[in-house]
Amino acid sequence: MIRRLLLFASGLRWIRLIITRYTATRAFAWRFIAGESATTALHAVRNLQKRNISATLDLLGESVHDADEAHASTTQYLALLDNIRRSGAPSHISLKLTQLGLDVGEQRCRDNLELILKRAAEQDTFVRFDMEGSAYTQRTLDLYRSLRPCYDNCGVVIQSYLYRSEQDVEDLIALGARVRLCKGAYLEPPDIAFQRKGDVDASYARLMKRLLSEGAYPAIATHDPQMIAQAQAFVRERDIPNSAWEFQMLYGIRRDMQERLAAEGYNVRCYIPFGAEWYPYAMRRLAERPANVMFLIRNVLRERRPRRMPPPTNDH
Repeated sequence: MIRRLLLFASGLRWIRLIITRYTATRAFAWRFIAGESATTALHAVRNLQKRNISATLDLLGESVHDADEAHASTTQYLALLDNIRRSGAPSHISLKLTQLGLDVGEQRCRDNLELILKRAAEQDTFVRFDMEGSAYTQRTLDLYRSLRPCYDNCGVVIQSYLYRSEQDVEDLIALGARVRLCKGAYLEPPDIAFQRKGDVDASYARLMKRLLSEGAYPAIATHDPQMIAQAQAFVRERDIPNSAWEFQMLYGIRRDMQERLAAEGYNVRCYIPFGAEWYPYAMRRLAERPANVMFLIRNVLRERRPRRMPPPTNDH
């Protein structure tokens, strides 16, 4: 129930305006977000590079309903690509199609996306289309399929909690698509998505093994130790080289595990979000571990508590 409330709150602007006023909320968010600027994000990339961990940068933002905002996001991504090239940072980019104007108009989104894909291709940078809520799944996959013949430097994300994902994975394998597999972080109804964690995990394991067996450099995005162990055992049994796939994990989560896997010779890529539009992303991270809610509430209440007056002195 707490998870559902948090995911619901992640889309409410009035709650956002209240919650983001507090320093405690920002302090919590900065555990998972590399600041608000490309400079701080690239600094995080370079720190990870020292530990043999590569990156994908995500300029936070979604659900844009204004053409000017979509254009501004596109311009920021083009600048980010130029910054990556100049810095030599080992980083891909990840983006959401609603951030580029999918809700404004599909052609608008396509035009913005092609500008980014062209610039990325010129700089030999890979672009991942993040997957959003289920209302966008088919539209995201359709746009990916239509663009891939012209741009082979892009890939998509599949969420294991959706019933449809098994067929989507088979279709994408046939297409030779590069897929990031994750469990899914949006609130979805029971008629289209698994609701029980065990069912989501079982679906993830099935899809992971299919992608590792037949996929084109799949990205196994998980922090679940059991899933990681299953992936390791599966590639050993099938003699699949580590160069044929990678683990992906989120910035600020299980850093110890990221470093250990990289030290053991696995390809590890860290998903690094940054930007001013951090609230929805931070709420989804909070929903993944509701125990953090009490931590955040205690600190917000402490911040709101009036400061004690200094004790009186004997000075006259």
